[in-house]
Formats: sequence, C-alpha cells, structure tokens
Amino acid sequence: MKHLLNLLAAIALLVWGTHLVRTGILRVFGANLRHILARSTSNRYTAALSGVGVTALVQSSTATALIVSAFVGQGLVSLPLALAVMLGADVGTSLMAVVFSFDLSWLSPLFIFVGVVLFISRQQTMVGRVGRVLIGLGLMLLALRLVSASTGVLTQSPVVKALLDSIRSDMLMEITVGAVLAVVSYSSLAIVLLTATLAASGVVSLDMAIGLVLGANLGSGLLAVLTTARSSIEVRQVPMGNLVFKVLGVLIAAPLAALWLRYAKPYVADAATLVVLFHLSFNVVVALIFIFLIRLVAGWVERLLPKADKSMVAGRPHHLDPSALATPSLAISCAAREALHQADIVENMMVGMLAVIKNNDLKLAEDLRKLDDSVDELYSAIKYYLTKISREALAEEESRRWTDIISFTINMEQIGDIVERVLIDIEDKKIKKGRNFSEAGMAEICELHARLIDNLRLGMSVFLNGNVRDAQKLLEEKARFRDLERAYAATHLVRLTDNTVQSIETSSLHIDLISDLKRINSHICSIAYPILDSAGALAPSRLRQQALVDQG
Repeated sequence: MKHLLNLLAAIALLVWGTHLVRTGILRVFGANLRHILARSTSNRYTAALSGVGVTALVQSSTATALIVSAFVGQGLVSLPLALAVMLGADVGTSLMAVVFSFDLSWLSPLFIFVGVVLFISRQQTMVGRVGRVLIGLGLMLLALRLVSASTGVLTQSPVVKALLDSIRSDMLMEITVGAVLAVVSYSSLAIVLLTATLAASGVVSLDMAIGLVLGANLGSGLLAVLTTARSSIEVRQVPMGNLVFKVLGVLIAAPLAALWLRYAKPYVADAATLVVLFHLSFNVVVALIFIFLIRLVAGWVERLLPKADKSMVAGRPHHLDPSALATPSLAISCAAREALHQADIVENMMVGMLAVIKNNDLKLAEDLRKLDDSVDELYSAIKYYLTKISREALAEEESRRWTDIISFTINMEQIGDIVERVLIDIEDKKIKKGRNFSEAGMAEICELHARLIDNLRLGMSVFLNGNVRDAQKLLEEKARFRDLERAYAATHLVRLTDNTVQSIETSSLHIDLISDLKRINSHICSIAYPILDSAGALAPSRLRQQALVDQG
C-alpha cells in the first residue's frame, strides 16, 4: 500500500509540475504567444510551425487549442489555419516528451533551488514568474525519478501483474485507459512521460505502452473539446477539428503499431526512448498527412457545428469565453470586446433619445428603456468575468487594462441609467402633457447631443487603442461641453424673460436635460483619465482639481 501511495504521489507531482510550467509560461509570455500565433497564420505551413514553437514552450497542446479557438471565435484566424496550428501543436508537445525522456534528473535540484529563490524574492515580477516555471520543470524531473523508483517494487506484486495483464490483452482497452488518464490529469504530456517511465521500469510492456500513448493523444483532443463545451460555436470548432485528426490518426496507427515497433526496436535499445519516439512519429505523420486535408476537415466540422445566424440578436457573438480564462491575457481581450458591445448599446440608446425628443415617440422610448437592462446585464457579466481572472497572473500592463475595463463598463452603465431617467422625464413632462421645446431650445439640445455622440465615439476609440493624443482631445472636449452647457442655460433664462410660452412650459425639463447631457459627457470623458495617468500625461493635481469642479 505504501509503494502504491508513493507512485500515486509521484504521478500527482508530475501532473502538478506540468501545470506549473504551463501556467507559468502563459503568465510570462501570454500576450507575446498570442501575437506570434496571430501573425504566423498567413498560410498552413507557417501556422503549423508557430504551433510547434508555442506548444514546445507551453508544453500543452490543450492550452494552444484554447488560445487558437478564441482567435477563431473573434474572427482573427480562419478555421483551416487554426487547424494547421493544432497539427503543429501536437508535434510541439511530442518534441518536449522526447527532451524529458533523457536523464535530466541532475537538473531537478538546480531548477527547484533557483526557482524558489527567484519566486520568493520577486514574486510579483517577471523574474518571479520565471522562477515559477523553473520550479515546475524541477518538479517534473523529480517526479519522473520518483515514478521510476516507486514502480520497482510494484512490478513484483501479483495483483498489479494481473491488472496489467487484463489491460494488455486488448488494444482498445489500452487506448481507453490512456485517454481517460490524459483527461483526468489534464495533460497528455504527463501521461506519455509516465508511460515511458513505466515501460523503462518493465511495469508495462512496449505493446501496452504504445496503446497507452495512442490513448493519451486521443485524450488530449477530448480534453480540449470538453474544456470548450460551453463556449460559442466558433470556439468549439477548433478542438472538434483537432479531435477528428486524432481519431483518424489513431484508427490508422493502431493496426500498424506492432509493425512500427518491430522495425524500430533493433535501432533503439531504451524502452522509454522508444515510447516517446513513437509518440513523436505518430504526431509528425498525422501532421504531414492532414496538413493537406485541413480544408476538407474544416468543412466537416462546419457542417457538424454550424455557426449561429448572426442577424438574430440572440445569435450575436458573446466574447466572454470561459475557456479563455486559462490564458489571462486572452481573457482580458475578451472582456474588452464585450465592453465595446456594451458601449454600442449605450450609443444606440443615446441616438434614439434625440428621436424620442423630436418625434414624441412613446414606443421608441419604451424600447430604449429596455436596452438599459441589457447594459446592466453586460456590466454584471463583464465584472463577474473579470473577477475570475487571477490578478497575480497578469503583467503590469494587463493589470492596468483590467482596471481600465472595469472603469469603462461602470461609466457605460451609469450613462445608460441617466439616459433611462431622461426618457422617463421626456415621457412624463413633455410627451404626455403635449408640450414642445422652443425652436431655439431644440437647436441647443441638438447641438449638445451631436457633440455627445462624437465624444462617445472618440471615447470608445480611446478605450480600444489607448491613444494619448485622442485621450487629451477627449479631456479638452469636457471643458468645451461644460462651457457650452452654461451658455445655453443662460440663453434659456433670456428666453424666459422674453415670456416665450414654450420655454416657460418646458423650463424645468430643459434645464434638467442639458444638465443630464453634461453628466453623460463627464462619464464619457472619464475614459481618458486612466489612459493619460498610465502615460504620465496627467498631472497629479489634475484629478483633485477635477474632483473639486465636479463637486461644485
């Protein structure tokens, strides 16, 4: 029992080490890895090579699948090219299995010692994240040595021998066991390395090891499909296509595995090396065959998982992809895209607000007020999504972006609330009482409204691009809008002294309306503050002065 527990602990340590390396690399290079993948998909061959490189770093084809799937969901990469990336990703993870199959146990204490020192001394910095990666690598190497030591005694147990014999008798059973282990451990790499170690120790035969390796490959495809099961159709297409590659590859390789083993055995004496070379050969051959069939497989997947009709409101792409949370930098991009959708709804409310004022359209006013519920729901969804992103996993720039998104969505939610209140006032004080603004008053409202829409669009551009010059321009518009609101309030008072009937009837509404428009503009211009502050273009006293102005 003790030896079995030692083996299980060693396996758990191997899986945990793989997890530390994967998450650590994503934290260190997350944004750069996304840029590499996005820029290297001009054709199927460069896409496959980028998949090899990125996955060799991340040590997880599943992580690469999640990144590429999000690209497809955002329309940045076509499905065929994403599938080419995945073919390369499987080759990349098999190359890392070959590297780890060598005796690198002497590096384990060095990696763990250096990694712990770096991580503890500078935990929140890039150096600390590199230390986390080194700890993971050291634990993987240590775990492989522990697995080898723990299996020695277990091989003599009659119970273990009987269990392995029952599995060894059926290739389908071996594949199934390998697939289940890969899904449970969340790492096909860990299972392949475990299988190679067990084969080297004589716990499993080479025939059985080959079956487990095929199952581990199949399990990694299943894992990506399960991970993205609740994502949009576009996101789910990439893992499904990769699973098709793996299923077809296993169907082809399973009958030929014994033949491969017969010809390779004389040239490779070490059992562990033989296992990882089979893993590499399998993925290389699958990549070479299916690189020319990616469009065909993409067509199958699109028929199996057809895209929703984007002309329908319910069919709009939702960018808060749960699977992207595994890659914090990618999740930040998803939240930013959803925040822009929230802003689009706010813009529709503001544009429609003027039509309600001009045309006394009660039906349109009711429809626009219902949109505020959508704005509130998006605010809650984005906020909840962002809270699920580990702040520790974010680089300094990404952490600032996290804060910017929260600030932006709060401003959009408050603008939606103001527009809803304005519409209620228009209904109660103007439309239902049959009143109208004076011609001059209506012209002033239209002028303020036009500036407001322009500022909102500029604010959305500032949020998206972070352009400092545009942010400064937006802040300048705040002062202009405030001066214009004061001027129009004064001219309204002049019309009251002239006893203009329409101005007298709508005086309270008119003053409240232009004041509400100024408040909306203040929320829009608030988008500029984080951008200017992070760029060092905002004087420290500026925020305090502005706070005093707003209070006054």
